[in-house]
Amino acid sequence: MPNMAASPPGDAMFPSLQLNGDLVKSIKPSNHRDWIPEQAVLARAEIDGDRLTVFNIRDCSRPPFVEPEICYYDKKFNLEELETVDFIVVPFNELPSLAHTMLSFGFADDDYLAVSVEIRREREESFNPLKGFLRQYELMYVVASERDLIQKRVGDDLCDVLLYRSTATKEQARKLLVDVMQRVNKLYEKPEFYDTLTNNCTTNIRNHVNNLKPDRVPYDYRVLLPGYSDRLAFDLGLIEPRGSHEETRLRSRINYQAYLHRNDPSFSKAIRL
Repeated sequence: MPNMAASPPGDAMFPSLQLNGDLVKSIKPSNHRDWIPEQAVLARAEIDGDRLTVFNIRDCSRPPFVEPEICYYDKKFNLEELETVDFIVVPFNELPSLAHTMLSFGFADDDYLAVSVEIRREREESFNPLKGFLRQYELMYVVASERDLIQKRVGDDLCDVLLYRSTATKEQARKLLVDVMQRVNKLYEKPEFYDTLTNNCTTNIRNHVNNLKPDRVPYDYRVLLPGYSDRLAFDLGLIEPRGSHEETRLRSRINYQAYLHRNDPSFSKAIRL
């Protein structure tokens, strides 16, 4: 689900929609439109046994008050060195019952690969949840450095960022990452429309988990309202408890660490101290 932190509450979030030929896109999604610079390049992956190669990993630097500097790199990973999966929840400031959710995969030596499922925005296009029902946005898997994705939410969007360590085993983490990368490749070859209700950030994460074990995550209202998705994950034993749910949530907020260590080469390690 895309970030709506900057959207004001009320009618401004739901402007009237005129269903005419100028508004409604063609019935087929496309990977070829005039995208915003941050989303102009799709990631893809190659898997060969224990070797994973990811192409077009985004790594934006985000200095204050200027446009981000957009960089991409390719990287090889050893799936035998994959150790953890973290679940990241970013509640929207005006509507905390809604949130953006992400995954981050941790390898040995504090090396992390983050994945964010988002609308793919065209230039001059902004998110409207009603348009999300009307096949107005393509779906995109942004594969990026943690610093890129987390700093955007902390520094640009001024949202809380909650980082939870999942209870996935190393084997489960590997299967989950492979499943995610297969979806990345599928969207690289065949675009899809985003859907506010059925094809968003949280429903895709739910699908990936359930591909490992059917019905591990039931279709719960907390999937539809992902601001509560961390409570669902807590109740299902999918994230490591650090006391009660409220205590775990409080201890998982990383905004201060992310801001303090925004220029630290060991960013991912520092936000977990």
